[in-house]
Amino acid sequence: MPAERPLRVALLTHSINPRGGVVHCLELAEELTALGHAVTVHAPGPAGARFFRETRYATRLIPEQPTTGGLRELVQSRIGRFVDWFAIPGNADFDIFHAHDGIGANALLDLRQRGLIPGYLRTVHHLDTSYGDAVVDALEARSIHGADRLLCVSPTWQRKLRQRFGLAAAIVGNGVDSARFTPTPSAVDTQLRARLGLAQGPNRVPVFLAVGGIEARKNTVATLRAFARLRRTLGAAQLVIAGGASLLDHGAYQRQFDASLAEEGLATGPGEAVILAGVLADDKMPALYRLADALVFVSLLEGFGLAIVEAMASGTPVVVSRIAPFTGFLGADDCLWAEPTDPESIANAMCRALMPGARARLAAAGHQVAARHDWPGCARRHLDAYAALLNPATRMEFDHA
Repeated sequence: MPAERPLRVALLTHSINPRGGVVHCLELAEELTALGHAVTVHAPGPAGARFFRETRYATRLIPEQPTTGGLRELVQSRIGRFVDWFAIPGNADFDIFHAHDGIGANALLDLRQRGLIPGYLRTVHHLDTSYGDAVVDALEARSIHGADRLLCVSPTWQRKLRQRFGLAAAIVGNGVDSARFTPTPSAVDTQLRARLGLAQGPNRVPVFLAVGGIEARKNTVATLRAFARLRRTLGAAQLVIAGGASLLDHGAYQRQFDASLAEEGLATGPGEAVILAGVLADDKMPALYRLADALVFVSLLEGFGLAIVEAMASGTPVVVSRIAPFTGFLGADDCLWAEPTDPESIANAMCRALMPGARARLAAAGHQVAARHDWPGCARRHLDAYAALLNPATRMEFDHA
């Protein structure tokens, strides 16, 4: 049941950088605004910073305090800053408080316990086994147990929330902006190809793309190993690794990646075998997908995998780990499946992505997958959850839907 009146919605996210949960939060804000609701997205950020993309809705950056400790101090500091901000008279004048991670949710729980807000929703995009810090792990669990309503983006995490916490969550799904992510080339494609040093013309070689930076759960080392195997077969190819903004310390895994690069004898840099593109401007991402012969998305843990549907909407075949949540929304022939712990399996799937017949089939299948994931539908499911939180009678109806 959609909201019967315009709502004032406070959305909280942990970063201004392009992570999956942050993208989801901003796209939700966009759609809710289009439906006539007043949305303000709150996130921690340094003075003068802004979100990685332009927005049509209100945003509020909560000034960060410098920290010298590790993850625990950073998380606790950001929770405290959120609490301080909303405790200021007038700053909590919203109908709905909705956090997209444990940082914002812990702050909202503190505010509810102080009687400053009536309640909150928490979206669980995925659950890490452990953050390596007992205090941070406890804060994550606290934010989930304390939520008045839980949301998640896939049936996988709905089941895991039930198994691990004994709690119910509504599935709100994810989407893709099919107006932005299309197979149609633009001038940006040519500019980005030159910037990254991707071979073209008679010297063109296959280009593979990995999104999410160099992280253990993104399985970047296995992707690199598979790419090296494929190069020994093809003779030449390029791997672009994009993204990587994260609160967590991935230094140890980065060193493992660097050691693998050296062992495989692969050079990095524009025009080299491996191109570490880092975080690209948001308007470059559709072109990046189009420039790739395949997206290699062989993560060991994901909430959903927004990059998959973005690549598919862009006409690019995808190599995917044979794990949930991917097995929940992708059919047998929608992508090229690989065993994520086996570089040989990944390399074989990457090779099949280059075959003309397979590419045509995967492009058609990917278009259909992308068409099933839309942000307006996602926003409507959120409005159902908001109505259930605000209206006890609707809440019962929603809980049994």
